[in-house]
Amino acid sequence: MNTYIEVEPGIELFVQDTGSGDPIVLIPGFTFTREVFSEQVKHFSKTHRTIVIDPRSHGRSTMTVHGNDYVTHGTDLQKVLKQLGVKNATLAGWSFGCLTVWEYIRQFGTEGIKSLVLIDMPPKSLSLQQDQEWVEGPLDDMAAAYTNYLRNPKGQRDFISAYAKGVMVQRNLKEEELEWIVEQSLKTPYYIAANLFSSGLFSDYRVEAASSSETLPTLYVVAEHWAETATTYLSKLTPKASVEVLGGHLMFWEHSEKFNDIIERFLE
Repeated sequence: MNTYIEVEPGIELFVQDTGSGDPIVLIPGFTFTREVFSEQVKHFSKTHRTIVIDPRSHGRSTMTVHGNDYVTHGTDLQKVLKQLGVKNATLAGWSFGCLTVWEYIRQFGTEGIKSLVLIDMPPKSLSLQQDQEWVEGPLDDMAAAYTNYLRNPKGQRDFISAYAKGVMVQRNLKEEELEWIVEQSLKTPYYIAANLFSSGLFSDYRVEAASSSETLPTLYVVAEHWAETATTYLSKLTPKASVEVLGGHLMFWEHSEKFNDIIERFLE
């Protein structure tokens, strides 16, 4: 079932709700849409109620110039779950979608959540101790991405294209695959993407990451390129969480069978 859920007057989120059983809620990352999770929907909807959300200003959801930040995305998630009557869910965020999950926990606590899957996102994106902590990248690199790329549609295309080829996957993408990945992102206009980018980079959810992993079964799936740093960091911040290492940033798309097996084992 595909549906639109109004989260505030004039703003609707597009939601795909398939299958029955214990619910899994999948939240895509920065400017991406529910389509990235097509292999997970196909797999998990056989045994679970599988819900995928296009966040505000992503995909088929309403494009709006306000609320393009992860505080609002956390509130939006609560409204979607409430309207769909979702209880005891596994929340699975990818990339900046993890920020939505942690923000939800900050605002509403962990009641009604069964478990957490956090795909390839540090709880705090930037740090002056960038050589000692798991972060998105060096401050200067992140600032350059914001100031040099997210200023016009071409810049956004170039940024996502380079990121897809360099970080997201481990093989050479076919031309049509790269085009599809870039088109996913371009559904969010560059001026909204810039808002989301800065909101994500300046977030700090270390408290929520640490506290939720104490009480909820929590799985991190991290990409190979920063696995050592991430694993060491998480062993201190979230010692009770499980950590699995797989592929690049888009590992659930490139290595969908392996990824689905990891999640299957965790859910059991």
